[in-house]
Amino acid sequence: MTVFLCGFMGCGKSTIGKLAAKKLGCGFCDTDDLIVRTLEMTIPEIFEKKGEPFFRLTEAEIVKSLCGKTTVAACGGGAMLNPDTARAAREAGAAVVYIDVPFKVCYERIKDDTNRPIVVSSTKEQLEELYNSRKDIYLKHSTIRLECSGSPVENAELIVRSLRK
Repeated sequence: MTVFLCGFMGCGKSTIGKLAAKKLGCGFCDTDDLIVRTLEMTIPEIFEKKGEPFFRLTEAEIVKSLCGKTTVAACGGGAMLNPDTARAAREAGAAVVYIDVPFKVCYERIKDDTNRPIVVSSTKEQLEELYNSRKDIYLKHSTIRLECSGSPVENAELIVRSLRK
């Protein structure tokens, strides 16, 4: 089964995903890492040279290519905002898990991250507005919503339990 983790930047998808994959006995990947490897450019370089629409298109292709694989995939914050990508995941029978973490927690984790073009070019208020605008879309496009306020190990266990139900 393919498990896609979605949620706002800094919610812990990669950290939690690695732990959940280990508990599930399957592989793990991070879609942002796959994009960087595929295009041989950093995310800031992709945004600067090719633009965000190109990045989103590549992201959608990567997500679709993972459908049907036995893996836990940490998706970039914008991946499951694309209705076509979310539909492809659903139609493939993948679990789309929304990692719901308060904005304040996400912001503390991302505020100094220079590898996130949207963070670098936005104020805290703009990021909070983006967070709020994405929340309902994450809910709409996910099959499971988890409030992840515990430790990474506890949150990974939440994922595993929710998938086994």
